[in-house]
Amino acid sequence: MIYLDYQATTPLAPEAREAMLPWLSGPEAMGFANPHSPHRPGRAAAAAVEVAREQVALLLPPGGRVIFTSGATEAINLGLSGSGARRLAVSAIEHAAVLDTARVLDPAVDVISANVEGLIDPWTPIADDIGLVAVMQVNNEIGTIQPVEQLADRVHAAGALFLCDAVQGAGKLSVPTNADMIAISAHKLYGPKGIGALWVRDGLELRPLIHGGGQEQGIRSGTLSPALCAGFGAAAALAKKRMEVDTALVEDLWTRARKILSRWTLNGSATRRWQGNLNLCLSGLDVSRLMSDLRDIALSAGSACASGSGRPSHVLRAIGLSDKDAKASIRVGFGRYTNAGELEDACARIDAAAAAQGV
Repeated sequence: MIYLDYQATTPLAPEAREAMLPWLSGPEAMGFANPHSPHRPGRAAAAAVEVAREQVALLLPPGGRVIFTSGATEAINLGLSGSGARRLAVSAIEHAAVLDTARVLDPAVDVISANVEGLIDPWTPIADDIGLVAVMQVNNEIGTIQPVEQLADRVHAAGALFLCDAVQGAGKLSVPTNADMIAISAHKLYGPKGIGALWVRDGLELRPLIHGGGQEQGIRSGTLSPALCAGFGAAAALAKKRMEVDTALVEDLWTRARKILSRWTLNGSATRRWQGNLNLCLSGLDVSRLMSDLRDIALSAGSACASGSGRPSHVLRAIGLSDKDAKASIRVGFGRYTNAGELEDACARIDAAAAAQGV
């Protein structure tokens, strides 16, 4: 199997796995202890959680606080709901975790359009009654990198808060330093599934989303997993260390893939994007047939959370593609552990399988 779906999830880094193992041990080592217990094993587990918190914080702006959650979806829900903002504005190409949550909290939510390159205008007007604006750093479907720092300044000038979904950017790019809240996820940066974080700037108070024992700084109740925290921390530290190396690798892979798939139309900006995301359209392509013919290549027809819905991608529609072309698009995602030769082989086979359909 050749894995080319890095936007859906990334492979677990060996370093993250090693960091997790001591906290998955049996009774002899007591790595299973509850980090909220006052005894010695509990305090050791709590110390591991705090080490991980510091490692994750190094990917985020100075100051503020890191609140561990079950993932980015919970982090986004906490930020949107916990802010207390009644009127919201979000971009048209946000992940469903933002769009759907915003529509529940504010049925009249303002939707900010994107241009044909999949970019948001940093000078977009913000209505006077808007209390919070959410724009993602890197789009999960087409990889476009938004001008989030400029947008944050514009939002603050309008008197609103700015929340950034940095799930696809954290560990790859520097996050915006002037956001009020930033949501990230471990499994998108070579860490384990089931854990994410919301970074909250100093001075901003949130209302809890999950009530109970108040374990996580009084904001997020529930027992933390030292193993997941440790894996997240190790993955974050490794991403910070390897950021330049990983970027250079991805740029090389992008060049190789684009050369082979040169006849395909690129969806989204060619220059303002994370190059580990290659979203391509070939008019007339039957994507379901393509994926059936290439069962040993793991690629995507769009966002994993919308897989199987049968609906055209809301992101591709937002940048002007017809429903027909949106359904004739694929996403090829690669990163740190992608083998260049396997990628080239996969791209050649993707193009040949499309040609066999007569497109």
